[in-house]
Amino acid sequence: MTYTQTGKEEDIINLFREDNVLAMNKLYAEFAPYLTGICARYIAEDAELKDVLQESFIKIFTRIDHFEYRGQGSLRAWMARIVINESLQTLRQKKKFPLTSLDNEPVDLPDEEPATYGIDTETMAQLIGKLPAGYRTVLNLYIIDGLSHKEIAKILGIKPDTSASQLHRSKNMLAKLILDFKRSKQ
Repeated sequence: MTYTQTGKEEDIINLFREDNVLAMNKLYAEFAPYLTGICARYIAEDAELKDVLQESFIKIFTRIDHFEYRGQGSLRAWMARIVINESLQTLRQKKKFPLTSLDNEPVDLPDEEPATYGIDTETMAQLIGKLPAGYRTVLNLYIIDGLSHKEIAKILGIKPDTSASQLHRSKNMLAKLILDFKRSKQ
């Protein structure tokens, strides 16, 4: 397929509108790595990640005829939201979302503020993956997805204060993991 001046997203949408048999393959080839990265922010286990991605792609493929293209980036954002929602739904169903039960645990604060220079993206993702699911989820929703504590609370069915507490604890735990990683490399 030769991409037009309109961009890859619009070309892929047009393939779906034309019922072109290559539409699904083109969409998957173009966006699977990006969507896998999003899913990996929430789902730590590889087999579960693959299940969530499969369910996400099924939803994407079955609902794409209802998608309204609004310019470059709109398809990518729409698919990302499906993957995030599917990931959160999986965490809720598997009861891997112990947010409120962690509020009474003492916070283990690092001795110093860690610098992240010298840590590659893959290693940082692995360190974030070591956080408990509740911590990791709030951290991702707040820092990466840019949601407010009020929005996170609504999505997760918790109080905004709980979201803020989870974020604080996740940052502290991540700081400790970063420091431990750096010490292990010395």
